[in-house]
Amino acid sequence: MTPFRMPSLGADMESGKLTRWKIKPGDRVKRGDIVAEVETEKADIDVEIFTSGIVHELLVQPDQKVPVGTVLATILEEGETAPPPQGSARQRVSPFAKKLAIERGIDLSTIRGTGPDGAVTREDVERAVAPEAAVTPAPVPVASTAPIAGIRHAIASAMARSNREIPHYYLETRIDMHRALEWLKDQNLKRPVQERLLPAVLLIRAVVLALKDVPELNGYWKNDRLEMKSAVNVGFAIALRQGGLITPAILNTEQYDLTQLMAALIDLIARAREGHLRSSEIAEGTITITSLGDLGVETVYGVIYPPQVALVGFGRIQESAWVAEGALAVRPVLTATLAGDHRATDGRRGAQFLSALSGYLREPEKL
Repeated sequence: MTPFRMPSLGADMESGKLTRWKIKPGDRVKRGDIVAEVETEKADIDVEIFTSGIVHELLVQPDQKVPVGTVLATILEEGETAPPPQGSARQRVSPFAKKLAIERGIDLSTIRGTGPDGAVTREDVERAVAPEAAVTPAPVPVASTAPIAGIRHAIASAMARSNREIPHYYLETRIDMHRALEWLKDQNLKRPVQERLLPAVLLIRAVVLALKDVPELNGYWKNDRLEMKSAVNVGFAIALRQGGLITPAILNTEQYDLTQLMAALIDLIARAREGHLRSSEIAEGTITITSLGDLGVETVYGVIYPPQVALVGFGRIQESAWVAEGALAVRPVLTATLAGDHRATDGRRGAQFLSALSGYLREPEKL
């Protein structure tokens, strides 16, 4: 029997609220199916399952908030049979005690019940958490301040962790986008309106190709070591209508051509703003891109989202003086930056990445 647990949907997530089950006991599920909806501080997420089998039991009810890692349901794998009922020997737990134990992350099997026939009661669970509560300091009154909204709190927590744990280094380069924009204009004249490309798609594709040259920037820093990933899951910073940012990923971005990538980006932005993201899109990004050029920002110095090891920032494409073929000209110029984790790579490898990125954008036919 396989436990289905509350997933971690980001380094800053400690708990989530189950808002809806999309399955019931006896249903057959397969890997990748959406089985539940979970509310986090950042967004409502469609949660996928990564085991195929038959739903045995739902252990958490809608509207319950539980810690990351809490078992939400159990799944019988193919060919597996349900355990036989244990009759009176099975541990008895009052509904409120079960709910409280889930919320506090308490293993009920470690609690000795004092209720009728040894049933675990609310008081038993409260006694189990009492030692922890006893050493918890009372809240200190503070001056009146407005509470931080949920999404802002989540972003603040993640960025505080990033600045605390990650030794950042920053690099910057300026890229002549003349050929890229001319090539894009020519390509769009050949396409139906609904398939025309935005410059952002060229930037994403160039990042993906540059990561093939410098793969150390695509992955995670975990357990004091770099875990490089073969799949490139590009997280893209999206502004939400209610305020704040979220960085869902286009999974397996390396498999998309420009047309497919444009469709995937449009779909991701729409679902992010409607609150229909999948849990894998939140949790499995391997590198993040942030672009603030539409707001007139020239240069972006981003903060890495742990456990990722790099973030690429793009500013506004603006006309600037540029020396081309020995002559001074006016060219559309883009400033690209890289924030790198110095534990995983160094400035030399970061510079090689930006050089490769620049090369692909200056030769757009390679995209």
